[in-house]
Amino acid sequence: MSLNNKNLLRNKAYINGNWREASSGNTYDVKNPVDDSVITSVPDMGMEDVKKAIDIADQKFEEWSSMLAKDRSAILNKWYRLLMENQEDLAILMTKEMGKPLKESRGEIAYGASFIQWFAEEAKRIYGDVIPHHADGKRIVVIKQPVGVAGIITPWNFPLAMITRKVGPALAAGCPVVIKPAQDTPLSALAAAYLAEEAGVPAGVLNIITSSSSSEIGKELTTSDKIKKISFTGSTKVGKLLMKQSASTVKKISLELGGNAPFVVFEDADLDEAAQGAVDCKFRNAGQTCVCANRILVHEDVYDDFVEKFAAKVKKLKVGNGLETGIDIGPLINDDAVKKVIDLVQDAIDKGAKIVAGSNEPDGRFIDPIVLTNVDDSVEMFNKEIFGPVAPVYKFSNDDEAIKLSNKTQFGLASYFYSRDIGRIWKVAEQLQYGMVGINEGLISTEVAPFGGVKESGMGREGSKYGIEEYINVKYMLMGGL
Repeated sequence: MSLNNKNLLRNKAYINGNWREASSGNTYDVKNPVDDSVITSVPDMGMEDVKKAIDIADQKFEEWSSMLAKDRSAILNKWYRLLMENQEDLAILMTKEMGKPLKESRGEIAYGASFIQWFAEEAKRIYGDVIPHHADGKRIVVIKQPVGVAGIITPWNFPLAMITRKVGPALAAGCPVVIKPAQDTPLSALAAAYLAEEAGVPAGVLNIITSSSSSEIGKELTTSDKIKKISFTGSTKVGKLLMKQSASTVKKISLELGGNAPFVVFEDADLDEAAQGAVDCKFRNAGQTCVCANRILVHEDVYDDFVEKFAAKVKKLKVGNGLETGIDIGPLINDDAVKKVIDLVQDAIDKGAKIVAGSNEPDGRFIDPIVLTNVDDSVEMFNKEIFGPVAPVYKFSNDDEAIKLSNKTQFGLASYFYSRDIGRIWKVAEQLQYGMVGINEGLISTEVAPFGGVKESGMGREGSKYGIEEYINVKYMLMGGL
């Protein structure tokens, strides 16, 4: 791999400032999803290793949490700078292990680094309160303290940003972390850990466990009484299991789970802007994001015009190896992901849907972006997260129907709609049962705003001033005898 900084390609896990093999000596291969070629092998760690990492992090809690906030801030700011200085190498590494186009990988490095920069500043702004006292001779003070060691479990689709979005606030608040990156994409996490070490994060404060057994490691993190906080991004099914396991020790927990995002185009929308917004929202990362448009709902009066504009843009997208110039869509992560997408499309075709762009015949793990029309809420993909480059376009007749169809799901992560009517904008935005709403905008993620969902899309928020609260306990102190 042609990296300027060769140190970024790590093939060992990171515990207590040391690069380690698994206690068992076992390893597993990390492969490029384009062709299954082996990039490197990493330790396949087990219970003994994760327990060691938890013990070390627990021992480091007092030291890290008692450090002056401005000193933790300085370390995080240096980490941010190192991430950005190595942006190109980190992007190449990410594209190799995950497959997304290089231009998107560069964007993710900048996005991921922005959380470290943001929370470097928030570390100095964890304010308490003085509350007006309720009786003479008494005073009420509220302080905020770090919750303790945090267990971080992240997915493969954003190998760096899903880590920094959690680790940034944890370290800023004073919480050491034990990180379990996705089995498929551990290399971005290990490279980030190397740069964190270079930035001065003390040994034992940031630890990374690589393992092919997510369930085993997850269970240990959720049931250990030394882990005080769990943060997970992934499927709703796994999130429910982790939540159940965490109940045994009543941990603080935040979950960012599945999505089923509606993208609504009203009859007064700017159709050119809406079509481009739908392309940006749907096909980023080959549709493998939890906030991708999953159901495109278009008013019947503009349905045909929108489909024509949208399909024309989709047909221009270039599919291929993410390291090649001009690529818009890379491969899906694995064969199971391809099968799921193809099965969902076939189900829709069997129920009368028509393909107006793309093809349901994959080339290995590459799928041409597909636009489907003549679909309704009977198709499986109406209720399932597609996680691939497929855009079903549904039809609606009025505002109430659009809102009803949008909310007809157990999920509530992201939603989008296009309209120029200010009254409609307020009505729809307030009635959509989602944690995030994009209005005349298909890309909504930023470090300055709270990211998270409602219903079965999870709990808690990441990013913004609210994100650090997930790693903090509030303590009320009553002083008497004054």
